[in-house]
Amino acid sequence: MPTLPPLPDVDDTGAVVAWVAAHLGDLTLEGPDGVRAGGHRGGQAAADLALATIDVAGYARSRSTVLPESRRGATRLSPYVRHGLLSLPEVWEAVADAPSSDRRRYRDELLWQEYARHVYARAGTATRGPLRYDPPHPSAPPEWDEDMACTSWLRESLEGEGWLVNQTRMWWASHWTVRHGRDWREGEDDFFRHLLDGSRAANRLGWQWTVGSGTGKPYGFSRWQVEKRAPQLCRSCPLRDACPIQGWPDAERGPSVARSPLARYDETTGPGAGPERVEPGGQPAAVWLTAESLGDADPALAAHPDLPVVFVYDEPLLRSLRLSGKRLVFLAECLADLAERREVDVRRGRVGDELAGTPVAATFAPVPGFARRSAAVDVAELHPWPWLARPAGQRLTSYSAWRKGVPARA
Repeated sequence: MPTLPPLPDVDDTGAVVAWVAAHLGDLTLEGPDGVRAGGHRGGQAAADLALATIDVAGYARSRSTVLPESRRGATRLSPYVRHGLLSLPEVWEAVADAPSSDRRRYRDELLWQEYARHVYARAGTATRGPLRYDPPHPSAPPEWDEDMACTSWLRESLEGEGWLVNQTRMWWASHWTVRHGRDWREGEDDFFRHLLDGSRAANRLGWQWTVGSGTGKPYGFSRWQVEKRAPQLCRSCPLRDACPIQGWPDAERGPSVARSPLARYDETTGPGAGPERVEPGGQPAAVWLTAESLGDADPALAAHPDLPVVFVYDEPLLRSLRLSGKRLVFLAECLADLAERREVDVRRGRVGDELAGTPVAATFAPVPGFARRSAAVDVAELHPWPWLARPAGQRLTSYSAWRKGVPARA
């Protein structure tokens, strides 16, 4: 397929939405007429502004607050981190002067993101199955109730903004699987379709940890959490006098899996950590960007300031995933912002076909899809991924065990 038409001005949200609807709408969950923007503006300028105004004072106390929004401690940087507009090392340094308890708690969240990437780099698509324990199976799962204010509000936020406070992600995952016995993989797919920060690494790990497949301790969601974190939802709920989640869900952890993909140091079924230094293999004619790394500091992009940039909307992949249009709008905004500084060639089709005959410089991405697609591309120069703590055989059976093995800086 030829190059797509030029992207519109990143500041014209309506024009970007129309561009996505016209050229990619048939690949979205909602179809061309349903494409909308989410709650974050994509692009390096938006990411830089968010980082410049970050304030984690009080984060340790308010990180789990859901409502009112004015009292939330969450920084909302996750979509920019997920798509490489902000690296974890960069965000790590940005909070260096924060109060010690808040800095420590916030950096612990950054390490959790890094841990998720390590798990995905080690296990890859094996994360589609239970990591350590089978998920719980309630003996008599109740019928799904759509009338609760908490879950209705959560669903509207997911589908509208494409972003949720971590606390509410745990609520939904627990409600879905621990209480109702639904397949956690279907719930994770649902999140992945909508979340602007949706990644298989963090998304899958979050679901597995919440439902107990990662720890053996299912997280129970009940009215108590809502009253503590978002009391106005309970006050406005039509079921406030007959709450179906008044008590804890009755669910025990399942048996341990026979062969955990995290049990051994030396077994890697995923993409691995990638090169430690630049791997040259020829003279690149362009820089190939992926959805994992769209920022100005992408190592391959920064190393070749004069080369054109190419990005491919992977048509077979997107057709199978059916992502919400707001996710493709966010990506388009990232590319439109970059196009203000660089020559950007946006294509739609099979990655190997679209890049055929073009030697490229690229940055390794610790996801299985990068290995598959890069094998069909002439990668003339491969750059290392900017790890916060490069994988080095640490234990991955638990976050705390992994944490003990990361370098002193972390």
